[in-house]
Amino acid sequence: MDLSDFNDLTFDNIGEWPVVIKLLTVLVLCGAIAGAGYYYFIKDEYLALEKVEKTELDLRAELERKQAKAVNLDAYREQLKEMQESFGAMLRQLPDKTEVAALLVDVSQTGLAAGLEFELFKPMPEIKQDFYAELPIKIRVVGDYHEFGEFVSGLAALPRIVTVHDVKITRQKDGGQLVMEATAKTYRYLEEAG
Repeated sequence: MDLSDFNDLTFDNIGEWPVVIKLLTVLVLCGAIAGAGYYYFIKDEYLALEKVEKTELDLRAELERKQAKAVNLDAYREQLKEMQESFGAMLRQLPDKTEVAALLVDVSQTGLAAGLEFELFKPMPEIKQDFYAELPIKIRVVGDYHEFGEFVSGLAALPRIVTVHDVKITRQKDGGQLVMEATAKTYRYLEEAG
């Protein structure tokens, strides 16, 4: 068989083709049919399979995350319970409107008990925050370091939250005792309007 034999090959005389050429033609046609079948029928199925496998991996990861949370659910519930109790205890330390006047008396009594002399005790307008309001009190007291320390310690020991800010200690003009100017802040829980 030489190259001139290939020139005589037509589809009209396909039965007379040499066996090797027939086998090659059948193999090429089978390959073309398989390729076309893959392209038209199987390719989309492979893409769908890949998508489903990716979804499966995502769902497995989500399942593992949820399983980890479910394993710790009792610990989370216990922690939430402790946080609610702690929050409730802190809310009880915030006075309501009826307790503010008594708290102001407690602050002034704490200063007097420490041996301080009040030159200024001025409650300022409240400052509303998210769920509480700050109630600042400008104070100026005369005394010594130990009395100032006893006063601040006494404020910290009150059953309600009182913080001290902007502390400034100077000596009186005559060189006598010390003067402490500060802002004591207490806090009030804002009830939800209902």
